[in-house]
Amino acid sequence: MSAPKTIRWGILATGGIATTFTKDLLVDPATRGVRHLKHTVVAAASSSSAARAQDFLKATGAPADAKAYGSYQELVDDANVDIVYVATPHSHHYQNTMLALEAGKPVLCEKAFTVNAAQLRALADKAREKGLFLMEAVWTRYFPLSVYVRDQITAGRIGPVARVFADNSVASNPEVQWKDGSNRMVNPDLAGGALLDLGIYSLTWVFQTLYHTQPQEVRKPPKVLAAMKNYGPTKDADETTTIVLSFPRPADAGGDAHAIATTSIRVATSPAGNQDIPGIRIQGPDGEIQVFPPAFRPTRTRIILKDGTVEEKNWSQPGPGEGSGWHTGFGGSTNAEGEGHGMFWEADEAADALINGRKEGRYEGLDESILIMDVMDETRKQGGLKYPDKIETTKYPTQL
Repeated sequence: MSAPKTIRWGILATGGIATTFTKDLLVDPATRGVRHLKHTVVAAASSSSAARAQDFLKATGAPADAKAYGSYQELVDDANVDIVYVATPHSHHYQNTMLALEAGKPVLCEKAFTVNAAQLRALADKAREKGLFLMEAVWTRYFPLSVYVRDQITAGRIGPVARVFADNSVASNPEVQWKDGSNRMVNPDLAGGALLDLGIYSLTWVFQTLYHTQPQEVRKPPKVLAAMKNYGPTKDADETTTIVLSFPRPADAGGDAHAIATTSIRVATSPAGNQDIPGIRIQGPDGEIQVFPPAFRPTRTRIILKDGTVEEKNWSQPGPGEGSGWHTGFGGSTNAEGEGHGMFWEADEAADALINGRKEGRYEGLDESILIMDVMDETRKQGGLKYPDKIETTKYPTQL
C-alpha cells in the first residue's frame, strides 16, 4: 500500500470556527479509518496581525514551522499552500474566496458559501475558468450519519420521500447577548440573522434528502414560499424564518414533494436542551427517518417503519480517544476527551478531491450550492431583507 498523500492547508482567519476546524484537521485520519491521505497546516493568516496568527497556530497544535501571516494576500501567495480554508464571516466569503482563486489556490469555504447566488456564480465561474477545486464547507453532508440517511432513502426504506420537516433554531436572548448589535448573528454589515447562519442547515437537510437523492437528470428546483420576521433592534437581520418548498417530481417517482425549513434565534428546536425532539423528519409512505438535534452536528437517528419496526442508532465522532489529553469543541462547549468535532470529514473530502483531480465535492456540487443560495435569495426577497450594497456586490475587490 502506498504512503498516504499529505495535503498542506492554509487557514484564512483565526476565529472560533477556524480553531475547531484546524484542531480536527490535525487528528490522524487513521482514527476514522482514512488511510490514503493526511493533513498538515503550513500557514495561517489573521487580518489583524501576524502575532495573532502565531498564537492561533500554537493554540491549535500546528507544526512549529507553519508560517504566520498578518494579511490574507501573503497566505494565498505562499507556494507551500495546497488549499485554503476560508473561515471568515459569510459576509466576507466572496471577497476572500475570490482572492484565493485569483492566486490559483483551491478553496474550501465555510457556509453559507456567499451572501447571494450572484456572488457564488461568479466564484464558480472563476474556479472553472482556472480549473480549481471549490467546495462549500457544509460539514454535516459528509458525516457518516448523513451518508447513512441518504443511503436509507435511496434504498427505498421509507418509499419515495413525500415530505421533510427540518428545523435548526437556538433560543438566544439577543437583546442581552448581543446588545450592541455588532455580533455576526444580528449585524447587517456581517449579513447577520438566522437564515444564513442557522437556516442553511435546515435547507441542507431538505436538499440532501429530498433533492440530492433524486437521479441527477430528473432533479428540478423547488417553488418557494417564505415568511420572515426581522430582528427589531438592527432591522436588516432575520430573527425567525420559515420556508415552504415544493419540489416538482415525476409521477412515477412519487410526484411533487414538500418540505418545510425553519430557523430562529428566538426559540429552540429542543427547548430544554435535551435534544430529545427530532429536529428533522423525513417522511415517506412506508415510514419516516428522524434525526435529532443539533441539525448541524447530529449524533442520533431513528427509523420508524409502517410495520412497527423501530431502528435507533447513535453516531459518535471519532478522534484521538480517551487518555489522549486532547480536547476540542465550539462556541464555549467542550467535547469529551479525545472526541473530534466532525469537521475532519469535509477536510478529507477536499483532500481526496485534490488527490484524485476532482473539482467539486461529491455530496454537494457547485450547482446544488448555487440552487440553495437561489432559495435563500428568494426567501430574503419575499421577506424584504437586503444587506448593505458592499456586502451584496459582486465587484472584486471591494473593501469591507
